[in-house]
Amino acid sequence: TLKYTKDHEWVKLDAPEATVGITNFAQSQLGDVVFVELPEVGRQVKQGEMFGTIESVKAVSELFAPISGTVTAVNAALGVHPEQINATPHEAWMIRIKPSAPAEADALLDADAYSALVK
Repeated sequence: TLKYTKDHEWVKLDAPEATVGITNFAQSQLGDVVFVELPEVGRQVKQGEMFGTIESVKAVSELFAPISGTVTAVNAALGVHPEQINATPHEAWMIRIKPSAPAEADALLDADAYSALVK
């Protein structure tokens, strides 16, 4: 039920919202996550636009919106415990978006295509 970006974000479409996080591959490449900067609720994002940053002991990386829409929720727990991303990347969601163009998800990668990308 997940779709993936080439920038290693995942999105789960559960109408009327979509939940967004980073993949296990991304967190393993980053190493220990120490800080996450996420947008304000209500912010409009466009597909492919940067919505935040993630900082690890190795680097700071940008986070990109997999689909366009309005940010409806932010996982505030990551501000206190960013290490949750390393422990459970597919459960440690970052933001929820109310999609403005749900069909954009059709352009994202399915699990097989994403697996091929990261091999």
